[in-house]
Formats: sequence, structure tokens, C-alpha cells
Amino acid sequence: MLNVIMISPGFPAEMPHFARGLKTVGASVLGIGDQPQGALDPMARESLDAYLQVHNLWDEEAVVKATVERVRGQKIDRVECLWEPGMVLAARVREALGVEGLGVEQTIPFRDKVRMKEVLAQAGVRIPRFARARNAAEVRAAAKHCGYPLIIKPIDGAGSADTYTCRDDAELERSLGLVQHVKELTVEEFIDGEEFTFDTICSEGRILFENVGWYRPKPLVARLNDWISPQCIVLRDLEAPHVKQGRELGRAVLEAMGFRSGFTHMEWFYTHKGEAVFGEIGARAPGARLVHMMNYSVDADLFVAWAEAVCHGRISQDTSKKYNGAMVFKRASGPGRVVTRVEGLESLMARYGEHVCNLEVVRKGEPRRDFRQVLVGDGWIACRHPDLAFTADMVDAFGSQLSIHAD
Repeated sequence: MLNVIMISPGFPAEMPHFARGLKTVGASVLGIGDQPQGALDPMARESLDAYLQVHNLWDEEAVVKATVERVRGQKIDRVECLWEPGMVLAARVREALGVEGLGVEQTIPFRDKVRMKEVLAQAGVRIPRFARARNAAEVRAAAKHCGYPLIIKPIDGAGSADTYTCRDDAELERSLGLVQHVKELTVEEFIDGEEFTFDTICSEGRILFENVGWYRPKPLVARLNDWISPQCIVLRDLEAPHVKQGRELGRAVLEAMGFRSGFTHMEWFYTHKGEAVFGEIGARAPGARLVHMMNYSVDADLFVAWAEAVCHGRISQDTSKKYNGAMVFKRASGPGRVVTRVEGLESLMARYGEHVCNLEVVRKGEPRRDFRQVLVGDGWIACRHPDLAFTADMVDAFGSQLSIHAD
């Protein structure tokens, strides 16, 4: 039996599923977090053999010391963390315990977006022009280097938080006012085109599973426009020419970054000129229910598949693509704080219900949610079908014809 440490097994929402995956493949799991054990999600709690509660998960020195003391005399085989802020902590724990996996120096390029692009530029990967900036003057200088339009975002951010598009000096100055709390920024060329993901499960440098997701629209566009119901379609056909370009780009990125075992989540662009351009990569699984959507597309459990890959070097399940899987996140409209009406759901389910694999929508009388804090927003719908055009039409219908009101 392998002994595995899992950092933050109860948060974010997908983590209990990964803890369950480890338990399912026969690992003995020690969870480390700053939540009381009784407050953990029941799935996480039931998947752990032991739990170490620390006072502050981000006091890395104290957490490493407490972990070393807790497992003294015990052989630890893996240290896993699938939450972006905890990646460096996991690396420090690995180094302190002498456990294989990404160390601190290997992890930093996955967290520092400028260092990431420096590594990839040296490897010849097509990346946007970029620069690091620590203050407004450096942002303005970087803007001259990169040219408009450009993107500014945190060096170590996740998702599209504190990320802004600037098309001229006026928009740059407005954006600077919104990111004063961010200590360090990356300024980079804006890539005009469709945005996709490249997601993998690897073992010792071998890709055992890969996925390509299509964002509709780009996450940044969705974040800045509250009327949009953002979508992601997990593609069945990975041999389409533009998809193959993205996969080839992704493989070059993984090699340059020296990634070996675990989940990765990369974002890339396909331009109107037919060019695949790197966006960014994380050495962890995607959030926002994307792993669930992948599960629906292959009729398998990728939480377990990940655990089997990192613990045993294989995936036993059939993970071949069977469907295009699509999800849409709904946002309530109106000025109110409580949902007053949900319209259109019955007719949509009458048309598409046999293809719907998940339906979670707030009910009348429940408080609306802030989509800037919880991407799932006021509910999410997942559907699937072998035909891409039908899948897109179906998820478009849920996006445009299902209305949630907070009057």
C-alpha cells in the first residue's frame, strides 16, 4: 500500500473526488489542511486514513515542520496537491521528505507566468510577447514593448481573476486602478482567436489521457460581461487539424517544463491566421467542473484514473472519447439578491432531457450567487452528444433560453 499525503483534500469543490480516487486505488491517505476534520466534505473525510490540521496552510515553514514531525518514521510515497495556491507548499514537503515529484525550482515556472514563458521561449514554443511589472511605471514600459491590444494579469494568478484587456492608454490607466492590490503583474500580447484547453493525465512523462476543451466565449470575456452564460465544450474529435496543432503545442510545453506525473491544465489559442499559441499551464487539474465534464465525455471516472496513474503508473479504465460534452454556467439577472423566477427549464428538458447528464440550478427563493466568487454561478447544466453541431446547438439553447431572475 502506498502512503500518500494530500494537501487540502476538502477544498476546492473537486478535491474530495481526488481524495476518493486515491482511496479507491488502495492508497493510504494523510490529508493536510487548515479546516477542522469535522468540517471537511463527507467524501473527503471518508477517504482519509488520517488528517493533520494546521493553523495556517500558507505558513509553509510551519506546515512543512508539522508534516515532517507527523510522518516521522513512516515512508511517504507521494505528496499530491491539485489546488493552484498549494503547489509550492507540496514541492517543499516533497523536498523535506525526499519524495519524488516536482521540487520547488521545477514548480515555480508553473506558478510564475513570466518564468513560465521564459522557459518556453528558450524551448522555441510560440508564446505571446510578455514582460514582468511590479509597479505602474513598469506596466507602462511593458505596454510599449508588447504593443496594444494587451493583457495584464497577476504573475501567480489562477483563472481570469484580476485580468484585463487594454486596447489603448486610457484602458491601461483604468486597469491600473483596478490592480493596485496585485504585487506583481505580467503584461503580454493579446492573442486574437478561439481559446482552448489541453488537459492531460501523465505518468513518468507518458501521457495516459488527454482532453481538449473549447471555451465559448473566452473566460476573460465571460468574466467581464455578467449577461453571458459561459460554456465549455469538451471535444470528441481530437484529430481535427486545429485540435492536433494544440495537442502538439501542449506536448512540446510538457517536455519543456519537465512535467512527469499527475494532471495538467493548459490554455492555448487558435488564431484567425491558423496558428496555435500558448497561453498558460498549471501542474494540476482544471477546476470549474471541467473534470466532471471530461468524465461525461468518456463514461469513466478520471478522478480515479488520475490516482491510478500517479500511484501505479497506468489507467485501467477505457477513457476513449465517446461524446462531445458541453456545460453552461447560469447567472441570474436583475437587481435582487434572491431568485424570484426560473423560466424555460421545462421546455428545454422536454427537448433535450435525454442528453442532459447534470442539472443543478438554484430554486425560487434561494439567494443568488456571485459568479465572480463562484464560477458555477447560479447553476450549471451538462449535456453530451456524439455530434458536435448538435451539442453546440443544445448548450446554446440552455445558455439563451433558460432564464434565472432576481427581481
